[in-house]
Amino acid sequence: MDKVIRLRGSMWRGQWLQKWPIRFLLGTLLVLGGPALLVWGPGFVMELDSWRLNSLTGAALAYAISFLTLRKLLSFPGSSSASYILPTLLIYYSMLALLFWAFRMDYSVYYLSYALGLNILFSFGCYFTVVRHIRQRLALVPMGKAKNMEKLPGAHWLRLEGPRLSGERVDAVVADLHADIPNEWERFLARCTLAGVPVYHYKHIRESLTGKVKVEHLSENEFGSLQPSLIYSIFKRLVDLAMSLLMLPLLLPVLGLVSLWIKKDSDGPALFIQERMGYRGELFRVYKFRSMYIDREGSGFTEGENDPRITPVGKIIRKYRIDELPQIFNVIKGDMSFIGPRPESRSLSEWYERDVPFFSYRHIVRPGISGWAQVEQGYAAEVDGMKEKLEYDFYYIKNFTLWLDALIVYKTIRTLLTGFGAR
Repeated sequence: MDKVIRLRGSMWRGQWLQKWPIRFLLGTLLVLGGPALLVWGPGFVMELDSWRLNSLTGAALAYAISFLTLRKLLSFPGSSSASYILPTLLIYYSMLALLFWAFRMDYSVYYLSYALGLNILFSFGCYFTVVRHIRQRLALVPMGKAKNMEKLPGAHWLRLEGPRLSGERVDAVVADLHADIPNEWERFLARCTLAGVPVYHYKHIRESLTGKVKVEHLSENEFGSLQPSLIYSIFKRLVDLAMSLLMLPLLLPVLGLVSLWIKKDSDGPALFIQERMGYRGELFRVYKFRSMYIDREGSGFTEGENDPRITPVGKIIRKYRIDELPQIFNVIKGDMSFIGPRPESRSLSEWYERDVPFFSYRHIVRPGISGWAQVEQGYAAEVDGMKEKLEYDFYYIKNFTLWLDALIVYKTIRTLLTGFGAR
C-alpha cells in the first residue's frame, strides 16, 4: 500500500471539523440535554413521565430532521448561506407544536422553547465556524477533458504533476476516466481507491460545483441517470394538489384585486392565455396575468427589461412574479407543478428543439411555476441563454428530490423579495 496516499479527513482534527456525525452528536447533547437540565434538573431521567417523554421525543425529531434538512440544502451548488437556517428551524418546531396541539398531547413549552433557542445558536455557530469554511481539496489528473477543471470555483485544487500525491491529504482525485490515461496513472488511481481516497469522473465534480449538466456530449447511456423517480413524482403531485387547494381561498382576493389593477391600467383582458409545451411534450393552456399592451407586437420573447410592450403595471407584477399567480389553476389541473422547468411557448419550443440538443427531454417532468434555472440564472430567451438554462434543467431532473425542491422554494421567496431575474 502506498503510505503517502492519505484521505484528508483521516486526521482526528479533520474529522472533528468536517464530519457531520460529530457535529450531530454535539448538537444532540447540547440541544436536547441542555434544556432538560435547565427545565427539569439532573434527575429528569428518573422522572420520564408522558409530558417529559413527549417533549424529549418531539424535540429530538425536530432537531434530527432540521439537521438533515440543512445538511442537504447546504450541499447544493451556490446554497451555502445562513439565510436558510432560521426559517428551517422555525418551520419544523412550529409543525411540532401544531402536532402536539392537534392531538392534545402533554408537553413542556419551556423545554421546547429552550431547545429551539439552543438549536438556533448551535446551527448558526456550526455554520459560521465550520460549514461555510469547508471546501473540498481535490487532486486533479490534468489529462483529457479534466485538465482545465481547476478553473471552477468552490474547491481547493491540487494539480498533479505526476502519478503521486507526495504526502498531500486530499478529499478525492478527479480525472477524465474516459481519456487515454497512461498505465502509470491508471495504477496510481487504483492505489488511491485502495487507500480509501475516492476517484471521481470529472463530470460528477463539475455538476456538483456548477449545478448544471452539460448537454453537448450526452450519450444515450446517460439518459438513465436523468430518469426521475416515479415514487417522488407521485408524492410531489399529491403535495402540489393539496397545497394549491389550501392556498386557493387565500389567493382569490389577491387575484381579484390584481385583475382590477390590470384592467384599470390598460385596455384588454386581465388574463393572458397561451399554449405552452408541457409534461411529456403535450400542449396545454397556461394562465398568467397580462403584463403587455394588446395592440403592440414584437418578437416571440421579451426584448429586455425595457420592452415597450410591457405596461406600467406589467413591470411591477413581472418583477415580483405576481403575473404567475393564476398558474395555481394549472397546478390544480395537473398541467404544472409548483417546482419544475419553466414551460415554453409552442413556437419557442420548436425553435429550441432545432438548435439545442436534447431540448425536448426537459418535458420528462411537469413544468413548474418556479424552477432551478429561474432561481440560479434568471430569465433566458435567446438560444445561448437557453442552452445554459437547459443545463440547469437537466441538473434538476438528475437531482429530482424533495431537498432540491425545498431549496428552490427558499430561493423563490428570495426572488419574490428582490425581483432577481425578472424581465
